[in-house]
Amino acid sequence: MLKYMTTGESHGQYLAALIEGVPSGLAVDLDYINGMLRHRQQGYGRGGRQKIEQDQVQILGGVVKGVSTGAPIGFLLVNNDFKIDKMPELFRPRPGHADLVGSIKYHQGIRPVLERASARETAMRVAVGSLCRLFLKEFGIEVENHVIQIGPVKADVSDDLTAEEIRRRKQGSEVSCICRDAEKKMMAAIDEARRSKDTLGGRFEVRVSGVPIGLGSYVHHERKLDARIAQHAMSMQSVKAVEIGAGVSLAETFGSKSHDEIFFDKEKKTYFHKTNRAGGIEGGTSNGADIVVRMTMKPISTLGQPLASVNMQTKDAEKADFERSDFCAVPAGSLIGASIVSVVIAEAFLEKFGGDSMTEIRRNFEGYLRQIQNG
Repeated sequence: MLKYMTTGESHGQYLAALIEGVPSGLAVDLDYINGMLRHRQQGYGRGGRQKIEQDQVQILGGVVKGVSTGAPIGFLLVNNDFKIDKMPELFRPRPGHADLVGSIKYHQGIRPVLERASARETAMRVAVGSLCRLFLKEFGIEVENHVIQIGPVKADVSDDLTAEEIRRRKQGSEVSCICRDAEKKMMAAIDEARRSKDTLGGRFEVRVSGVPIGLGSYVHHERKLDARIAQHAMSMQSVKAVEIGAGVSLAETFGSKSHDEIFFDKEKKTYFHKTNRAGGIEGGTSNGADIVVRMTMKPISTLGQPLASVNMQTKDAEKADFERSDFCAVPAGSLIGASIVSVVIAEAFLEKFGGDSMTEIRRNFEGYLRQIQNG
């Protein structure tokens, strides 16, 4: 069973993660993982914190000479902006943040809550997800992400994109968008939010190509692949909605236009679909088509013009506190979302083809593919 845990605070001494269940024999490219962490810090609309930190992880264990050993793998990211014990306590919770509910639930001040609830925690999820992407690449599975909406601006994208095409077309985009016309309008919308001391949310898509038929299961709710993706996606800071495939648009279509007809290629000895409204998952199980996940991020809750709140000491009506923040984090969020989905796919893959070593897993995987072809 692949699982991980993160620890650390936004302005604490470090962030760390411990990953259990990675098989032995996986080549761990630390440059690739740190490159993904750099991408997470980029994107139009990011705030000043990204200029202070130079996110890089160290490997604490589970890897010898660049190869996993089968033992738990530890990642450590040291914060440059380590000052948590010197930062002032806050008393006016921000609407939309964990400040109020966390303070009440854990019977403590706002500072410890916001330090842990901060989206900076996602740096470790990107590190873990990047490790999982390296694992998935070994079996021809590619994961890509791109932004399809920021504020009112929507990109005109087709449903038949491949992960490779997304990677190529978004290259050089400051908002991780494959549509250059939409990119300019998205950046203009972010500029307007900055001038207004406001924030913007949006939507992004994660596409996974090369997934074999059979990941997940229809027999128990906890094993359903789409349910697991949705749960993990909703655990990401600021995500308020998740769609698989055609998603919410299916509410307004007839059944005849909602499902993917089934065909068989006698030469390749494989079933296939000409459409992908299901987003690669039917009955909680991958069907061989690209897995398509869309996530909606709300605007960041820290505002330059704070909303109404209450002073938790005096109970008087006051404006919410302000912490340094981004104006828009959707481009970075799309990478984080891809990392989260990568973890879920890797976990389901290991459940299906699991073994203690990459050699054993490859044998299991190749045997399953032969089984499918032989009917």
